[in-house]
Amino acid sequence: MPLLQIDHMTHFFGGLRAVHDFNLEVVPGQVRGLIGPNGAGKTTIFNLITGIYSPTEGTINLEGDNLVGLYPHQIAAKGLARTFQNLRLWRHMTVLEHVKQARYSKLKYGLIGAFFGTPRRQREEEQSDRIARELLELVGISHLADQVVTNLPYGAQRRVELARALAIEPKILFLDEPTAGMNPEELDQMMDIIRQVHNELGMAIYLIEHRMKVVMELCQVIQTLVFGEVIAEGTPDEIRKDPAVIDAYLGKEVEF
Repeated sequence: MPLLQIDHMTHFFGGLRAVHDFNLEVVPGQVRGLIGPNGAGKTTIFNLITGIYSPTEGTINLEGDNLVGLYPHQIAAKGLARTFQNLRLWRHMTVLEHVKQARYSKLKYGLIGAFFGTPRRQREEEQSDRIARELLELVGISHLADQVVTNLPYGAQRRVELARALAIEPKILFLDEPTAGMNPEELDQMMDIIRQVHNELGMAIYLIEHRMKVVMELCQVIQTLVFGEVIAEGTPDEIRKDPAVIDAYLGKEVEF
């Protein structure tokens, strides 16, 4: 059984068809990519899968569980985490607080534990702190744990968002343009981090990217989206040579 399976997903905004007959299968441990021109509907697809929008038609199943109609926090609790194209961080919280905040759905000590400081609460809070620090180590910013996030450079803030997504212990990680706005050095560092996350945690990853270096080097299977429809799907080599993909990027400054 695929980890994530989407069949015939279509979505309209009023009379505008934003996504048409979208299909997807992600197996455990797979890294997949979604590319396409600006306005193709890539982020809309992420928003449909993660519950920000509900599809007009089609089915979305995570390990056989239907996700259509669930709220984003319910979908996250089932094991689907994401980052956003534009950073969504809390301005006055520290790096460590961001990651620990994302783990609250994993805490089970309840109201009694919260009010009376039971041993179970202490154990779970200590475990949450330890896991959060391990994730910050994984993404290379453990030394910034006590820094307020707005004091960090842009590339480090991107890593905070990634660590926060990992904190819910997802089965599949969605990355929406994880290298957007990065300089070449930051881009290479983020690619190394994504590889490390995949290798060490073994989770499936589904990413949107405009920078072909990222997609071609990290992904095993790539879909190309144009005007809400998939026009090609295959390995990096197949996508690089596909005439429909080349035509879709004609006039774009994209290096395959």
